[in-house]
Amino acid sequence: MYQFSYVEIMEDGVETSKSRERQVLDRSIELLRKAQESERYGRDAIEAVYFTRRVWIRFVEDLGNPENQLDQELRANLISIALWILGEVERIRKRESTNFQGIIDITTIIRDGIK
Repeated sequence: MYQFSYVEIMEDGVETSKSRERQVLDRSIELLRKAQESERYGRDAIEAVYFTRRVWIRFVEDLGNPENQLDQELRANLISIALWILGEVERIRKRESTNFQGIIDITTIIRDGIK
């Protein structure tokens, strides 16, 4: 689905990879917003949590790849953000939180920073 390795992304070119990253984050934001609008924890929340979780796990894997050409400090910061998001989606999954908006806000900032 939305799983591709860093090497595959680089083979497609930087612009294509950035476009894919934005698309994946757009989809995550869309699902999170839909889940946020629901009155209860249901199918929309489950889909949003699991999709967002897969996206950020994949980003962490790519950021940890030695072939990733981003600056080491930026990679570390993005991994820290990813770990926070993963923690929040886990809390939502366990029904300990409804912080969809926090994840939406951070994901939007990351998406908008991809240029």
